[in-house]
Amino acid sequence: MPLVKDGALVADAWTRIADDAALPGDGAVTVSFKRWEAERSSLLGRNAPVGVFLGNTDPVEALASDLNRIGVVMLDFPKYTDGRAYSQARLLRERLGYRGELRATGNVLRDQLLFMRRSGFDTYEVDERGAAGFAASMAAVTHAYQPATNDAGMLLRRYTSARASGAK
Repeated sequence: MPLVKDGALVADAWTRIADDAALPGDGAVTVSFKRWEAERSSLLGRNAPVGVFLGNTDPVEALASDLNRIGVVMLDFPKYTDGRAYSQARLLRERLGYRGELRATGNVLRDQLLFMRRSGFDTYEVDERGAAGFAASMAAVTHAYQPATNDAGMLLRRYTSARASGAK
């Protein structure tokens, strides 16, 4: 699937490995949470980046002690009405302090891009047909009124900073 990051289509450096497939000797891989639990020590011992794919019912807190060694966490949107991945993203970013790549996968819709970005997602696996439009939408909304995980474009913060520095 096409991958969008920072408003551009980018190559995906990660290979998703099925639970019953052998791990390659090198290269960045992502595994399911189930496999992560079963093979954690050997995965962390690899001489290559490792990522974890979490389903909606997988506990993000179980990754807390290893987040500094996990290169990507993929969160699933199985259908557009299921928003549990938003909560998982906020937990990872705000409570657990995860700073690595946070990827939205599954039923990732352009209409929900702003919510995903403000929850902490920074990459998006998108449908092939709408990839270019999704990438273009990244630049459409650059400001927000309320604080969130990603406050970079928050208008009130920009306004108060400008007033404090004496700018008009």
